[in-house]
Amino acid sequence: MNSRPARRRIAVAAATAVLAAGTFALGAGVAGADAGSRAGKHAKPVTKAQVLGLFDNWNAALQTGDPKEVADLYAKDAVLLPTVSNQVRTDRAEIVDYFEHFLRNKPAGTKVESVVNVLDRDTVIDTGVYEFALTDHATGEKSTVKARYTYAYEKQPNGTWLIVNHHSSKMPQG
Repeated sequence: MNSRPARRRIAVAAATAVLAAGTFALGAGVAGADAGSRAGKHAKPVTKAQVLGLFDNWNAALQTGDPKEVADLYAKDAVLLPTVSNQVRTDRAEIVDYFEHFLRNKPAGTKVESVVNVLDRDTVIDTGVYEFALTDHATGEKSTVKARYTYAYEKQPNGTWLIVNHHSSKMPQG
């Protein structure tokens, strides 16, 4: 008895099943991405200028000196990896706590370099380098901290953009 044709049929059937499953998964993923857009299919894509303006809003919130106002710009489940703290902040109370300390130094941010990636109508990433002018709250001494940053923003169902991930780290001394 020759088992070659049987093996060939099994191999072809398996390959067809794998191809069909992959095609279904791809189709479901594409359909899900289209149907899942919170902004709807008629929403205009966000522009680079609008994304850069999100930092300006954040920086303006810093200028208020109110840590809760700054924290309002972060999503409920946002993650903050801050510049001058070793603690990862994963909820509103921890984010407020960080800014209570950071704002004592009267930070004023300036972007040095920025790269914006629009992932879809509801998700953008702004990555680059910024500097903070700081004033030590105890001594009044002024300093500048240069840092790398990444902000990931998501558009909320009400149309506002919130930070879902913010990473900032001091530039290495070179």
